[in-house]
Amino acid sequence: MAHKVDPITRSVVQHRLTSIVAEMGEAMLRTSYSQILNSSRDFSLAICDVQSRLIAQADHIPVHVGALPWATRAVEERFKGVAPGDVILMNDPYHGGSHLPDLTAFVPVFDGGRRLFWSIVRAHQSDIGGATHGAYNPAATEIWQEGLRIPPIKLYEAGRLREDILDMLALNVRNAHDFRGDLAAMIGAAHMGERRMGRLFAEFGAPVVGAAIESILDAAEQQTRAVVSTWKDGVFYGEAFLDDDGHGRSDIRIAAKVTKSGDQIEVDLSGSDPQSTSFVNSSHANMHAAVVMAFAYLIDAEIPKNAGALRPLTVVAKQGTIVWADPGRPVTLCTSHPSNEIVEAVVKALSGSCPDRAMGGWSRRFRIAVQGEDPRDGRGFIWHMFQARPGGGASSRGDGWSSIGEWHTVGGLKFGSIEVAEARFPLHFRHHEYRPNSGGDGQFRGGLGVNLDLVFETEKPALGNTAGDGARHGACGMLGGKDLAPHHYRLVSAGRPPRVLRTKEVGIEIHPGDCLEVRSAGGGGWGPPERRTQQARQRDEEQGLVTPDATTEVV
Repeated sequence: MAHKVDPITRSVVQHRLTSIVAEMGEAMLRTSYSQILNSSRDFSLAICDVQSRLIAQADHIPVHVGALPWATRAVEERFKGVAPGDVILMNDPYHGGSHLPDLTAFVPVFDGGRRLFWSIVRAHQSDIGGATHGAYNPAATEIWQEGLRIPPIKLYEAGRLREDILDMLALNVRNAHDFRGDLAAMIGAAHMGERRMGRLFAEFGAPVVGAAIESILDAAEQQTRAVVSTWKDGVFYGEAFLDDDGHGRSDIRIAAKVTKSGDQIEVDLSGSDPQSTSFVNSSHANMHAAVVMAFAYLIDAEIPKNAGALRPLTVVAKQGTIVWADPGRPVTLCTSHPSNEIVEAVVKALSGSCPDRAMGGWSRRFRIAVQGEDPRDGRGFIWHMFQARPGGGASSRGDGWSSIGEWHTVGGLKFGSIEVAEARFPLHFRHHEYRPNSGGDGQFRGGLGVNLDLVFETEKPALGNTAGDGARHGACGMLGGKDLAPHHYRLVSAGRPPRVLRTKEVGIEIHPGDCLEVRSAGGGGWGPPERRTQQARQRDEEQGLVTPDATTEVV
């Protein structure tokens, strides 16, 4: 028997779902071990149903959540028999995952004997094995060189831990202590979601909750279609370029053909360049997530970002291209790149359909991971740089946010605490401040990047690797706004010439006392610069964000 719900009940259930995933996030933040999770918050939470539909998500990492329905589908296809107390893990990009560092835990949610939902936590591991520390391998030419592949497996069966499986997983990562702690945090947060859903069933009854969710999804669809129907019809094109693949290939093109008709949007990425031999390829789930991100950024912020809101969107792509690699290809960089470039290409295309909603380009990820020994206790460490965040793009509503991050995270990946980093690792942040003139000029200015000077206080040489993009192509301006100077990183050592770091390197020797100089890029401008008010320009100069003799910094 179908249940009908009134608007008040629907609203209460919707807000309860939002609070459930938010509470799961707080549990992760408070109980996870590694800084990548408990400081930078590189994790996401969601509720999906047994039809693999996204029901609710927390405001964390958009590229994570957009791929979760595909992971849920893989779990549903793999396991026909799921019992209360089961916990399922997976990370494999060719079984519905995005890239190997993102480990995902699924806890089934039952009402009586009926399985209705999944409580899901996806968290980026600081290491997942493979040929290099820190989960990224710029030298990889096949996925087996990138780390441990986990298809959907049961870690717990009816509440019983499979200790042999856990031992096998922990043995294959470099920091087993943090891995075990982070995994326990993930499972605990997923179980919290399960319990909170049980309370919701107890209060309203599972049939009413189910009916409310159907109404929530339908309402999100209606709101989204109402927005899209106001956009200009037509066929629009956008493109973006990866710097390189680290293996000699440059300016790799991501092409978006977007067809808008009535209240429907089709995004076709089939014209993108062929796949690479390196880790800049995208998995299928990640490609969908990137398109979903671009679409979600352009509809109203108040619309719940669930499966209903995505019904007007169709995605077309071609296997064997950079956006959808063949099985076995390396893909670890994909959640950053080409995700950012997919978003950029789609937003550029839709700027012709909904110009007031299209924002200037957000800058790109240029990460570095360092493995070494801490002289204070003799222990090994792996440190991931989450400081010196780049700037966000401007929009029709105003200037971009400074040091906010990249397009695939839009602020969800938090600035790593300097104090915590210095306490946990042999690092000294000598200088960390906004980079003047790094925001793209325009009617509204892009957000600023950061100048960082970081000294390594080790006593033995350490080893670094980089994985990112944006040292060749800066953030794009939009609708007359200016593009930006790209990132510029270099390693300064006593007695040796400074070394400019490439975005995709392994085996970087870091000597005691070396200084990493980071000059991160800002965001793209929006609208013609001549429309920027004199008052805004004066304020920029007074605050030191723009110097009088420059509008864009030259590296």
